[in-house]
Amino acid sequence: MNKSRMPTLADVGRVAGVSRGTVSNVFNHPDIVRPDVRERVRAAARELGYDGPDVRGKVLREGKFNALGFVPPGAYSISEFVRSPYGRELILGAALACDEARATLSLVNGTADSRASAIREALVDGFLLGQSLDIDLITSAQRRRLPFVIMDSEAGPEISSVRVDGRAGALMAIRHLAELGHRKFAILSVQRTFGPPIVHLPGENRRGHTTSRSQFDLERLEGYAQGLREIGVSIDDIPIVETMPGDATAGGAVLDRAPDATAIVTMSDWQAITLLDEARRRGIDVPRRLSIVGFDGTQEAARATPPLTTVAHDIVGKARLAARMVFENGPPRQVLLPATLEIRSTTAPPCR
Repeated sequence: MNKSRMPTLADVGRVAGVSRGTVSNVFNHPDIVRPDVRERVRAAARELGYDGPDVRGKVLREGKFNALGFVPPGAYSISEFVRSPYGRELILGAALACDEARATLSLVNGTADSRASAIREALVDGFLLGQSLDIDLITSAQRRRLPFVIMDSEAGPEISSVRVDGRAGALMAIRHLAELGHRKFAILSVQRTFGPPIVHLPGENRRGHTTSRSQFDLERLEGYAQGLREIGVSIDDIPIVETMPGDATAGGAVLDRAPDATAIVTMSDWQAITLLDEARRRGIDVPRRLSIVGFDGTQEAARATPPLTTVAHDIVGKARLAARMVFENGPPRQVLLPATLEIRSTTAPPCR
């Protein structure tokens, strides 16, 4: 054999004394080949330095990459998504489904200026769209005729989705705090674009409560608003600060704008943990002076100091289910998952 070229299936077959098809079966369907033949073929492959069929040829023949593309939510880049406690649990759920399907998980860049083109070019067989209703992303996936599932948003009966009941979860948080006696609130909401915190203060003729277009964010604000109405408080009179979940200035931004608040509800455990850190730095006792409620139910929330009260759901299970739906590529369906309130040590009655 010419030492300068890569060995082939036929080369391995000649050395092992079997057909090319038998060699192919050893690498692709080993269960149908006798053990002694398998070992003879593998020994020949090792001798020749042959590692198996060229995957590029398989892709060209079958048109499949055996990979799932995961597009992070909002303006997250891949590095920020991996840093996020919530993001890591989503990745774990998707990875578990990929392990089951013997597929590869590919994180697709989620920055605003590259998401649509990344979907067009990604070498995958389907997509998880993380909390996105960006029509360009949906259109890009549809044009490729690839299955996809949206998480934490709903785009109609023709598109599969897995989402959490954010409205009910937010309502639970306000009701819990109201039962403790709180009447002075602030909201720390998620900012879906890069930049400094966005502040919505009462009496500023604000045009809304958020700049986010995320259905999940809007539903949670509706839940907060309903809970506040039940105790005679208008959300229009509540300071609302939008920050990226991992923004180190998030805690200071809301504490500076809402110094009288006795309770702050957030839309992310990461935000709530940042707020806890800032309260500790300022000498604010949590929960005696300030109650804090997170949203997600990440493992980090349970390990926070003090352990964080949070609106929780099965993050890993959500992503795992969504990924399985992509692999199944069945008829469109919409799944609504429940939220629960995990009461821990960051909520208590306000000081009198």
